[in-house]
Amino acid sequence: MKKLERLIGESLREKGLKLALAESCTGGLASSMITDVAGSSEYFLGSIVAYANEVKQAVLGVKATTLKKYGAVSKETASEMARGIKKKLGSDISAAITGIAGPGGGTKEKPVGLVFIAVSKGRTTIVQRFVFKGGRKSIKKQSAEAALSMLAEALGLKA
Repeated sequence: MKKLERLIGESLREKGLKLALAESCTGGLASSMITDVAGSSEYFLGSIVAYANEVKQAVLGVKATTLKKYGAVSKETASEMARGIKKKLGSDISAAITGIAGPGGGTKEKPVGLVFIAVSKGRTTIVQRFVFKGGRKSIKKQSAEAALSMLAEALGLKA
């Protein structure tokens, strides 16, 4: 079986689509997985690791009111990140990941492992909420893999 990142790449290439990513808690891991595929420069425009809220606002266009009202780890922020990176880099499809990788930073309302992933294609943006278990590296890996699964689904692939 081919790896998901390879299948995504083949689909993007066949459809003539360009991909961009915005990552927070994964620190570029999803981008690294995409670029592990030789020839990914044909369809992958790039990514922004927007770890700080200031970068989410200044580079991705996340509204200050969104961050204040819902927080950095929210479906609203993930959605604005995905739309923002798509607009910034001029891609056809994008994904954004924001969450709490731990071990600290969690609260009762927003526990460690809470992650929101958004995929934006055309005028449609889909956001999913996850609560992953495990340590920091495991949560980052599960988050990046979930983003790739959502991208594959948006491209009509069986993830």
